[in-house]
Amino acid sequence: MAFSINTNVGAMVALQTLNSTNKALETTQSRINTGLKVASTKDDSGTYAIAQSLRADVGGLNAVRTSLDRAQSTLDVAISAAESISDVLVQMKEKATAASDEGMDQASREALQDDFNKLSEQLASYINSAEFNGTNILKSGGADLKALLNADDSTQTISVGNLKLNDGTDGALKEFVGVDVNDATKAAALEAKWIDTDAAGDPVIPPAVPDKTAAENARASADKVNAAIDEMKSVLSTLGSASRQISAQQEFTTKLTDTIEAGIGNLVDADLAKESARLQALQTKQQLGLQALAIANQAPQTILSLFR
Repeated sequence: MAFSINTNVGAMVALQTLNSTNKALETTQSRINTGLKVASTKDDSGTYAIAQSLRADVGGLNAVRTSLDRAQSTLDVAISAAESISDVLVQMKEKATAASDEGMDQASREALQDDFNKLSEQLASYINSAEFNGTNILKSGGADLKALLNADDSTQTISVGNLKLNDGTDGALKEFVGVDVNDATKAAALEAKWIDTDAAGDPVIPPAVPDKTAAENARASADKVNAAIDEMKSVLSTLGSASRQISAQQEFTTKLTDTIEAGIGNLVDADLAKESARLQALQTKQQLGLQALAIANQAPQTILSLFR
């Protein structure tokens, strides 16, 4: 073995090995700290690019899920209001049917009429309150409900058109609620009047012969309620079908998001058990490297002993 005071090959080799160990140790510590084996494009450009693309997909799916959640909440509010309206109509039918009894005295019929009209007023309140985040799909003039289905194509949507229950032409509740649900004058014009009337609908004072008796007018109100109940069946069916569709899409979007996130994890997540074991091995290797470097640095001292 040749001795040289200019070059300490052993120390150089030991230092190179120690530097390599320190670099590997730094990488392992970074993986443990971040939980990622690919935290930057410097670690693995190809894998990092794929992971970033998948993260963008997850971001789009999160936007779709937010849109679906908003739509579901809007539908939930509309369904709650529609079911309440249906319940009120059932009560109104009971009042009108009872008042159509020819043998009922007028005082009792008028009491039922008052109950009927008060129930009718609730319909407007339910329509007006069926709003979520500025969207009311029951009220005439309100916006349609739309929700995203595809993050990459905004034209793919779930849509529920405005059901305009209080529309004056074909609204399910046109006989009981004015187009403007807040217009008390129009609402009053739609109130039931279970009294004897002439052909023009004006009250008849005995002994004049009425064109329609009070009982017949009550029966006409019952017929209107029946028609409204039939139309509300269609409304509830539409709302229920849309709600089920959105729920299914929410479930699919959640599963797809979870699958993609798991895929990203497989690409970039570090195996912490493996990295922990590697950390201990590298720390031991680092200590041995330091000792080897110290021993190598003592070699030049051997040359001095030759001159003693």
